Amino acid sequence: LPYFRAPHIYVALPARFMKGRRVVSDDELARMEVASYGPYVYYNDCSDAVFMSTRAGTTVYDRTFMEAFVRPGPGQNNWVSRTNFPVHGLLQTGPEELSFYVSRDYAQPTWHIRRYTLRVDGFASVNAPYHGGEMVTRVLTFSGAALEINFATSAAGSVQVEIRDAENHPLPGYTVADCDTLVGDAIARRVSWQGKTDVARFVGTPVRLRFVLRDADLYAIKFG
Repeated sequence: LPYFRAPHIYVALPARFMKGRRVVSDDELARMEVASYGPYVYYNDCSDAVFMSTRAGTTVYDRTFMEAFVRPGPGQNNWVSRTNFPVHGLLQTGPEELSFYVSRDYAQPTWHIRRYTLRVDGFASVNAPYHGGEMVTRVLTFSGAALEINFATSAAGSVQVEIRDAENHPLPGYTVADCDTLVGDAIARRVSWQGKTDVARFVGTPVRLRFVLRDADLYAIKFG
């Protein structure tokens, strides 16, 4: 589905099926009442949910993350065949919340659909520990007069942003030293340098962004 905050990006939550990877023991199976249909039994395999993305006009999905997006979890009910399959739909269910839905306890009397929640844009993040970390973007061009970021810090954490030229040199007035430290948790907060948010002077100019984080997550960036 096209992601409503960035409709040029399509997101998918497919199931990953591990054929023949049995986890449930015979003793556990006797207590679980897993259904079977003819020659097929629903406990010789396991599955989970993964995250993929693509862009409009392409025919290939990007598997940036090979890790599970939703693990089967504790207990054995969700370690059988065809459970943990996401159902269609990704909905905004609050100003800061997304919901998606996953089939659980497949082929059992307790089968149900479970709702999971994410923060808006919360599919993945750039994370830095307490002692800090940095990220420098590839060269990009933008339109818009201000930079907004979706981020979260701890009470002791922080985020700062530096604008650099295409050769990776800091631009005067937009260095980390000039950046007003961001602390908190916000879906869209403007970055400022010495109290100023205007970056319109760089519209159409190739630049890089350097993010300096401490005990923080960066979920998304947007010029607007």
